[in-house]
Amino acid sequence: MFDVLKTKRMKNILLFILPLIVSLSKAKPGNAQQPDKPFKQAISVKYNLPESLKGAQLKKVVVDYNDIIYVLSDKGVLRVHDRELIKDLRYAPLAQKIPVDIAVQETSGHLYYLYNDKVLTNGYAGVPYKTLPAGKFSMLAVAADGSVLLTGNSSAALLINTNLSEVNKPADKFISVHVFSNSYYALSEKAVYKLSGNKFETLHKGNGLKAISFRNDEIILGTAEGYYGINRFTGDSVFPLQTKLPVPDIDFLHTSGYNIWAATANGAFMHEPGGKFRYYASKRWLNENKVTGIAEDSKNNVYLLSPSAVNEIQFIDETLAQKAKLFQDNIRQRHIRYGFISNVTMDKPGDLSTAKMTDTDNDGLWSSFYLGSQAFRYAVTKEKEAKRYAWEAFEAFERIISVNPLKGFPARTFERKGFKVSDPERWHDSQDPEWEWKGTTSSDEFCGYIFIAALMNEMVVETESEKKRVAGFIDKILTHIIDNNYYFVDIDGKPTLWGRWNPEYINSFPESVEDRKLGSAHILAGLQLGYTLTGKEKYKTEAYKLINDYGYLKNMMVSYDKIHETPGTVRMGIDLGVGGWNHSDDEMAFLTYWVLYRYAFTPELQKQYAWIINDHWEIEKPERNAVWNLISYATCGSFDRASALWHLQEYPLDLIRWTIKNSHRKDLVWLPDNFRKQYTKDLLPPGEAPMHRHNANSFELDGGDGGSSELAGDEYLLPYWMARYLKVID
Repeated sequence: MFDVLKTKRMKNILLFILPLIVSLSKAKPGNAQQPDKPFKQAISVKYNLPESLKGAQLKKVVVDYNDIIYVLSDKGVLRVHDRELIKDLRYAPLAQKIPVDIAVQETSGHLYYLYNDKVLTNGYAGVPYKTLPAGKFSMLAVAADGSVLLTGNSSAALLINTNLSEVNKPADKFISVHVFSNSYYALSEKAVYKLSGNKFETLHKGNGLKAISFRNDEIILGTAEGYYGINRFTGDSVFPLQTKLPVPDIDFLHTSGYNIWAATANGAFMHEPGGKFRYYASKRWLNENKVTGIAEDSKNNVYLLSPSAVNEIQFIDETLAQKAKLFQDNIRQRHIRYGFISNVTMDKPGDLSTAKMTDTDNDGLWSSFYLGSQAFRYAVTKEKEAKRYAWEAFEAFERIISVNPLKGFPARTFERKGFKVSDPERWHDSQDPEWEWKGTTSSDEFCGYIFIAALMNEMVVETESEKKRVAGFIDKILTHIIDNNYYFVDIDGKPTLWGRWNPEYINSFPESVEDRKLGSAHILAGLQLGYTLTGKEKYKTEAYKLINDYGYLKNMMVSYDKIHETPGTVRMGIDLGVGGWNHSDDEMAFLTYWVLYRYAFTPELQKQYAWIINDHWEIEKPERNAVWNLISYATCGSFDRASALWHLQEYPLDLIRWTIKNSHRKDLVWLPDNFRKQYTKDLLPPGEAPMHRHNANSFELDGGDGGSSELAGDEYLLPYWMARYLKVID
């Protein structure tokens, strides 16, 4: 596991570290391994209109007993076929006819058609059929007993067998008619009516009523300001107007079991019995946010009608392992660039056929997540494929050193000449005429380097040559840093903007600015790792010099409670004391903690590091991040199991960076402005939040880039395989 040198000193190090790593790879007492049982994962399936039907007005969506999805349009009845809405041509006599309404019979699920002058169904061998006065009726509902309620602007009738009898209709204009438990109801803006004999009786008087649905003995009524419940027998109030909803202006209601679904002009949402809302909006879920109708199939998948498409919210049974395989396959198909993990950009938003891989400012840091996932995967499964992918990524890390002429200096990234994308002014010609490389390398990248070197060393290397290869990588980088007075020195001979660990620089920050604490942790973790991997005494000597002479350990022991806004902390023209909490620093810190703790020189240092990690974890708990939880678990032992599993389960399958907005929601409990930028009391599920990497604020409510890029999925794979390695899940 470690590169054992033939010295007494290194044997002692091995004796100390080996039992530590073995013990930490096992589940902690009191934290039993969680079986990877299937859970419900929501996914979006969009059914769009073909070119031949563009411009059709979609009016209503229903689902019959065969789970066929029908849409009433001004161009006839449409149905879902593959990923499109097509004209339903199966019954030739009806194919070119345009109904004024359609409905599904209660209980049986047969589809009924209301035309200008007739009502019929293809069920029951086509027997139910009635010629009607032309233009008199525009809506229908069909009860389980076979009766049909027909209504128009001024007329209503009940069809029983072939007998059509007039029903006394109130002057109110009906918005919709319904059947529930073999009783008929009608909704107007001012009232709910119930059919009794041959007349409608007022069950409930309201104001601005827009939508209605039924749940056991309740009727749910939607308005522009929310929804409320009444008893369906007496009309008495069951629950008051609910206004703290994602979008209170309700256009359509549907109940699924005890869940309430609502359609609005700004997406759809589901209200669960426990009070939790699930909000489906943006192109992650819908082709457009305006939702006008809702239907449900026998599998409890929900179909949301918009003016131009049907959007299915499908609930599939999935395990975490199946999810990991999906992301793994997607990465291999479109996200590996010269071994680096790569996000992709699309010329046409959301269209992955136009995707191309591009460089970013932190290819090394982002790639450390993918390489890390494959290292943990190999440790768990011993699959040769995982080892191959880990070494493939490591080759990219090795090349960032060799692609430029500077000794031991790692480039941020590299690309074939003429195809660079990010910050083109920061690129330089390689000594290889076919390539260019990007400078200004930062501490973000450095924490990725030490993280992957540690994981390769612990989990992937198996031969002396492999061990030396990993040790040589980190040795070159650390030598560059030490030889250059604890700076990354770029092609211009000057320190990079963020590659600075020099004591004069680090200790120039007040304790209230995280850079002092974080920079100290970065370099000490790197020196400890360098000492263990290479056996070179200089790394241990330098580490203790920073601890004893320059107070780097003391810097790290400052509690995160003391980090706060500190205006006037200006470095290189940038005020680092303003702008609130830096969530990118959290990412760098936790990746560093793995190395800092597991490669500690002594048990005494390790105990102090454990305090540092736990102190940070306590601050980060509200973000429910699986990576932070699992690294804490593997080091100081602190762990929020429920949040880690919640994060993995709730992580969406669609990783396109659609524009997401939640700041308008009325169901959120807002917090006062604060340094950590935690805007709401509770964290939104990842599937409702903007798509981001681990360096962003999880409480950010709005974001995205309009669907012009896609993340890779390594953000999920790292915590998944880490959880497998730590035996949190099986």
